Amino acid sequence: MISLPEAVGGGYGAFWRFRGRYRVVKGSRASKKSKTTALNLIVRMMQYPLANALVVRKVFRTLKDSCFTELRWAIRRLGVEAFWEAKESPLEMTYLPTGQKIYFRGLDEPLKVASITAERGVLCWCWVEEAYEITREQDFDLLDESIRGAVPEGSGLYKQLTLTFNPWNERHWLRRRFFAEETGRGPLGEPVYRYHDSWASPDGQLLALTTNYLCNEFLDEADLRVFEAMKRNNPRRYQVAGLGGWGVADGLVFENWREEAFDADVIRGRPDVRSAFGLDFGYTNDPTALFCGLVSEAEKTIWVFDELYERGLTNRALYERIASMGYAKERIRADSAEPKSIDELRQLGLYRVRPARKGGDSVRSGIQYLQGYTILIHPRCVHFLTEISNYAWETDRFGVRMNRPMDDFNHLMDAMRYALEDTLSGPAFSFA
Repeated sequence: MISLPEAVGGGYGAFWRFRGRYRVVKGSRASKKSKTTALNLIVRMMQYPLANALVVRKVFRTLKDSCFTELRWAIRRLGVEAFWEAKESPLEMTYLPTGQKIYFRGLDEPLKVASITAERGVLCWCWVEEAYEITREQDFDLLDESIRGAVPEGSGLYKQLTLTFNPWNERHWLRRRFFAEETGRGPLGEPVYRYHDSWASPDGQLLALTTNYLCNEFLDEADLRVFEAMKRNNPRRYQVAGLGGWGVADGLVFENWREEAFDADVIRGRPDVRSAFGLDFGYTNDPTALFCGLVSEAEKTIWVFDELYERGLTNRALYERIASMGYAKERIRADSAEPKSIDELRQLGLYRVRPARKGGDSVRSGIQYLQGYTILIHPRCVHFLTEISNYAWETDRFGVRMNRPMDDFNHLMDAMRYALEDTLSGPAFSFA
């Protein structure tokens, strides 16, 4: 093994030592919050022979490429590969000397979360990654209640939930729940809060921290230049993605939406409903985004039932991902700015992919049409939910709202416009 200080670095001492019920970290990109949590979990499991852990995200399918990968990285980083077994079916990790396990569950399968029982020892630790995705506080409450039961006396074990997330929206329940201290009551008996960036509750049960890239000594000069450019060119985004501050929810482009579970097959069977797929290209810094929706002109309703949102996809990898999702035969409208990628996708097998049409004032026109529809978003579409709850109108240097959306949180938003250009506009308008 290598030394822990060398493997982990600085900035997380209080986080590492805390043993209260809730350990919550909001942070910017590259703030080490997920990697530090993964390292901490592996070290703890090896220190406490009766401990088991649960790792959770809102949607189960997102775990393999996020938390599971981070924990495998942590095992390699600590040089303990010989002591761990990682399986993908079922998705779990086992500490071989004792049989302790790390289980993986999604909140989209609530019965599997509520019924989980450790084969040996005690289920005492839970890591909730991308906690911002959990839009309903009651869903977290159910998870919280599942981490229950007494720990063996003298074992040194303790129950704890660790939440890590990017703080995109200040209206999210996470802010009031974990970063607010109730200081009294207002004239109507309503609670009055003092909000903190970082704090520990007086009862010792909560540690809430804000971290950012400045505590990550493992970043190189190229990484730091990305944040410096963001600081100069997009100060609003820098406050959130750079410094870990809360995102502001004022001036949202879309208010006509809600999260709702529905059966896409049932909706698809209605005679007035058609499918709509849109594709926005990305690669290194921006994700490739595929919007998968259903639309009814009669009901003025859009159902968002699936998504692809991934960086680093070549065109071949993108084709394979879309084919594996079952959408290779669908009619897909794609960003017309990349005709070469569209041609290559056709050659690979997406025979019905076509460029979205370009036209004057196309973005604003598309938004106006979309604002006339009710948008229902399936809970599995976590990236769409994040974008639509942050997609806002641009402001000038005086804070005055402008008549164009900001160039951020717009990948699936653009893909939605491409997908729905014919349904929402007819042949006279364009949404490219």
